[in-house]
Amino acid sequence: MTPNGWLQILLFLAVVLAVTKPLGLFMTRVFEGERTFLHPLLRPVERLVYRLTGVDERREMRWTEYAASMLLFSLVSMLALYLIQRLQGVLPINPQGLPGVDTAASATGGYVGSAFNTAASFTTNTDWQAYVPETTMSYLTQMLGLAYHNFASAAVGIALAIAFIRGIARKEANTIGNFWVDFVRCNLYVLLPLCSVFALVLVSQGVVQNFRPYDTARPLDPQSAVQTIAQGPVASQEAIKMLGTNGGGFFNANSAHPFENPTPFSNFLQLVSIFAIAAGLTYTLGRMTGSQRHGWAVLAAMVVLFLAGVTTAYWAETRGNPILSGAGVDQTVSAGQSGGNMEGKEVRFGQAESTLFATVTTDASCGAVNSMHDSYTPLGGLVPLVNIMLGEIIFGGVGSGLYGMLIMVILSVFIAGLMVGRTPEYLGKKIEAYDVKMAMLYVLIFPLIILVFAAVSSVSSSFGTSQLGNAGPHGLSEILYAFTSGTGNNGSAFAGISANTYWYNTAIGVATLFGRFMMIVPMLAVAGNLARKKAVPPSLGTFPVTSPLFTTLLVSVIVIVGALTFFPALSLGPVVEHYLMYAGQTF
Repeated sequence: MTPNGWLQILLFLAVVLAVTKPLGLFMTRVFEGERTFLHPLLRPVERLVYRLTGVDERREMRWTEYAASMLLFSLVSMLALYLIQRLQGVLPINPQGLPGVDTAASATGGYVGSAFNTAASFTTNTDWQAYVPETTMSYLTQMLGLAYHNFASAAVGIALAIAFIRGIARKEANTIGNFWVDFVRCNLYVLLPLCSVFALVLVSQGVVQNFRPYDTARPLDPQSAVQTIAQGPVASQEAIKMLGTNGGGFFNANSAHPFENPTPFSNFLQLVSIFAIAAGLTYTLGRMTGSQRHGWAVLAAMVVLFLAGVTTAYWAETRGNPILSGAGVDQTVSAGQSGGNMEGKEVRFGQAESTLFATVTTDASCGAVNSMHDSYTPLGGLVPLVNIMLGEIIFGGVGSGLYGMLIMVILSVFIAGLMVGRTPEYLGKKIEAYDVKMAMLYVLIFPLIILVFAAVSSVSSSFGTSQLGNAGPHGLSEILYAFTSGTGNNGSAFAGISANTYWYNTAIGVATLFGRFMMIVPMLAVAGNLARKKAVPPSLGTFPVTSPLFTTLLVSVIVIVGALTFFPALSLGPVVEHYLMYAGQTF
């Protein structure tokens, strides 16, 4: 670890904290229906959208109707993306003449399931990619199919977080807002303006944005094969990929590709954009609930967990591999080399920017990568895996991270109430049996999906372990990471596993759907129930949710819940691999 590396990490955190308040305040005004500086330009467009779609912006919904609207919208969106992929070969804006996804497999009597997996993945903000994008998806599919879903899935997550906040803030109310209004305002006032500016900045750094057919280049060596230079409308997709914490890359190398992430400055901007909206929503939480200190306390818990993860990963990767050190390989930091474990990392970014990216992208349910997590040391790879296993709530996906964190807040308040022997309260609302049951349902669904699918894959040699690039504990980590990433709607991978098969495409696709929607329903049930409650004034026995003590309790509950659930599986994967590595063995 070097001072320069720590300076980069601390600068990143400082910039994120600097944008938290202004962005959070702007989103508060947007979702409260207040006037913003964009209203003169965009308010007529918003009214036109409502008029064309028949939406009454003054009509609000109960939580059941809000959930039904969201589910129906997501279902239709998913079917549309599936059809775009299958019909890609006959649709326009396809200069490479790429066939429909799964067409070749269908013609030979097989079924890879990539179209289903991708439709489910992008609808759920997961963006898991078992295919090679530049040789599989046309420009039209990338824009109309994938980039559109990047906007839609991000807006759905933010809308759900706002609905949860309303449930906390309102008193004796039966409604939590209007899904269609929240969805439109999120896209129109937040995502589209931010992405338009960010895309132009990325173009200035060298990110590609065109509709040209792929170029070819002949190497100087006449015996070498002609190289194909893939390109396309990259910058526009890259912007929402990061700001919407989607993560699906235009190229297979994702943000390690120079056309997606050409400079250290573009890398820094992408890192900040991943956290920006999620951090801003914590300020929105405080503003809308009337307890700004509570919003800061929640943000503090996120920052503590983030720093713990990035410190561990940075330390593990800069120490290097003891097996290589024993073989005489110099892994020390010097003027001529980065030192440590550089396998799978870009020399443009080095240890600090690589481990920071790996931590941020798995803290935030983004899934974009600028290095290969499969090549990390066991403890370095453990950090991204644990980040997702904690429920993607350390900043988390836009919206989904906040409502996941608020579920943990409810459990923390409940535990605090048990400690003092009184009915727990949260911002003036009594937390009762129904709220705790729904919160526990939310918490238990997540590990159930991961562990069941991982167990089935681990014991089957025909469709599970046969696709692994590694045996032993690292192979288990690859399987565990795949289903954790899918269920947690992250999308990154230990890429040593060959997941473009019928089993993995189908199983991970189902895991993404369950991990998104089966957890949303109990969350909205809690929001609806909280909105109906009366407010009670705080008393001497009320546990304050604005203090460092609350932040400490919240962090403890998050870690304990994750450790108790996943520690046995982690012990058989990255933990035992770490000890084997120091014993001179590797898999």
